[in-house]
Amino acid sequence: MQTPGYLKKGDQVMIVAPARKIAPEEVEPARKILESWGLKVEYARHLFGIYNQFSGTDSERLEDFQQALDDPRVKAIICARGGYGSVRIIDRLDFSRFIEKPKWIVGYSDITVFHSHINQNLGIETLHAEMPLNFGKEKTKAETFDSLKKTLCGRIPEYNIPTFDSNRLGKAQGILTGGNLSMLYSLMGSPSDINTENKILFIEDLDEYLYHVDRMMMNLKRNGKLDRLAGLIVGGLSDMNDNSIAFGKTAKEIVWEHVQEYNYPVCFDFPAGHIPDNRALIMGREILLTVGKEEIRVFYK
Repeated sequence: MQTPGYLKKGDQVMIVAPARKIAPEEVEPARKILESWGLKVEYARHLFGIYNQFSGTDSERLEDFQQALDDPRVKAIICARGGYGSVRIIDRLDFSRFIEKPKWIVGYSDITVFHSHINQNLGIETLHAEMPLNFGKEKTKAETFDSLKKTLCGRIPEYNIPTFDSNRLGKAQGILTGGNLSMLYSLMGSPSDINTENKILFIEDLDEYLYHVDRMMMNLKRNGKLDRLAGLIVGGLSDMNDNSIAFGKTAKEIVWEHVQEYNYPVCFDFPAGHIPDNRALIMGREILLTVGKEEIRVFYK
């Protein structure tokens, strides 16, 4: 895997919105924080566009992302928010200049489309991390920003977090892949689909019905995405829904049911995803995962 250049003071970043629309007041806190880190912030031309639920037409969002990929002054592309829409432009992007000089692409949720496509097809690392939409929210924890800043600047953090009884103990080494479970499910069989063999899979999700979590896990399992993993990291599984006739299991119990027959380490409640403590993760980077009785440790090779 190729690593994009780390940032230094004075470098320029561009905020783009490849999916759902976003308002200026929602982005302003991110601009202030990024500038306090010594970075120059540029807004994409259609960042605050409106086309139904999107931040502009497909062509406008494509134009913004392509400009960010091609502009040699831009050292990192920071996606403003998720929602839905990235998959509508991914196949029309020209990555030729990006391949010649990679830059960090930052985001999560719907941005899993870019992580999966770029890691799998281009062999370039990307950054699963917080987005401007949440920079101004009081509930967003300091660890979220600290991990993003450190990673972008090359001071790669190591994570040591408490363990839980539901975890399966063990050690694993492998390339980190994955992201939002719903997006991974939707990309199955497409050119952006990921290869999970001997890798450490990370999954997280928000606001899904429990039966659909089961459907997605069944899909991953039937497509061979779970049986040859090196390890599994489960982040936030937040604000899940149930029908009037209960499904009968929590989201964590559903995930565990589908992986309990294997013997690789499994870590639940890792601080990443649609939760206030959303630590930055380098997708495509080899990591060492230790799930112990006292703590869970993740550090990069």
